[in-house]
Amino acid sequence: MIHPINKDIAFLSQRSEKATPLDASIIRDLKDTLAAHSEECVGMAANMIGFRKNIIIISLGIAQMILVNPVIVKKSKPFETKEGCLSLEGVRPTKRYKEIEVEFEDESFVRQRRAFSGFTAQIIQHEIDHCNGIII
Repeated sequence: MIHPINKDIAFLSQRSEKATPLDASIIRDLKDTLAAHSEECVGMAANMIGFRKNIIIISLGIAQMILVNPVIVKKSKPFETKEGCLSLEGVRPTKRYKEIEVEFEDESFVRQRRAFSGFTAQIIQHEIDHCNGIII
């Protein structure tokens, strides 16, 4: 199901709760909603569609990747940048890292650990901030 984009700062500022297999429908809804916004968006967190669950999705070109309960466990090469967001107006400055390692569960809730770099790492950091209630 495609959901409207949540722009309620009070809601977006709350930390998300751990996701479980009972939240599988949120994963489907994130996929549908990101696909509907593919021209202007490369990632989403569940709170952007109204669910305070620790689930994010990123676009990898023609594929999408789900990260459930993601945690950045390693980061290096900090840089300053500016980012926009469907939930917010305008572009805002923020600090990111060019290289990160993330522990997460895939959409089958199997534990993973992967390294990401470049723009993909930046998207993941932005969406994890959403899950942690951090507004850029």
